[in-house]
Amino acid sequence: MGLEDYKELVATCASISTMGQMLSGTLICKDICKKGSSKGFDPMPFLGGIGMCILMLQYAFIVKDPAMINVNVFGLLTNTAYMAVYYYYSPHTKDTLTLMGKVAAAVSVFLVYAQVEIPEKLEYRFGLIVTALFFLLIGSPLIHLGEIIRTKNTDILPFPLILTGTLVSFQWLLYGVIINNLFIIFQNVVGFLLSVAQLSLFVIFPSKSKGKTGDEGKTD
Repeated sequence: MGLEDYKELVATCASISTMGQMLSGTLICKDICKKGSSKGFDPMPFLGGIGMCILMLQYAFIVKDPAMINVNVFGLLTNTAYMAVYYYYSPHTKDTLTLMGKVAAAVSVFLVYAQVEIPEKLEYRFGLIVTALFFLLIGSPLIHLGEIIRTKNTDILPFPLILTGTLVSFQWLLYGVIINNLFIIFQNVVGFLLSVAQLSLFVIFPSKSKGKTGDEGKTD
């Protein structure tokens, strides 16, 4: 009995875990609502999630993978809802709209590319694009590394998303091995390592908001 015999089981587990990870965004939205402002929260996990889900959905249609299609439709819907909450509580809606416009423009360029690329080369080349963007998204919290080291505070990092992302990356890595898709394998090997690196920051610099409520736990 080879790994191929567990393809559907692994795909189902990975899909359910990914949907669970996407739902963890509700915890961040809860904090935003409790604070009454999205100031001090990074919008990129949500906004980047929308963009990545759209592009991964396009890739899933290219490779005709039902598990990836279902997960990314769900991710697109949930991240759109989270971004709506972020925008509603944003004290700087103009800046938020500008960022949304930039992401929308970038995604549009890649979608147009997918329509004009030579079909025989599309899967490989579009796979390279989504892999590179996936690394940028999953590693984006590390842009705050300097601030985290300076303040010795990890409050700005989305812990629920990082923790669940670590578990999800491992499961999709296994799925990639089963279907022998090098892009999925490579994405999730790097994704897993980046997530572990980010989790280590919570051990080195525990959250200062632990045990606090309200505004005390967030950095403006």
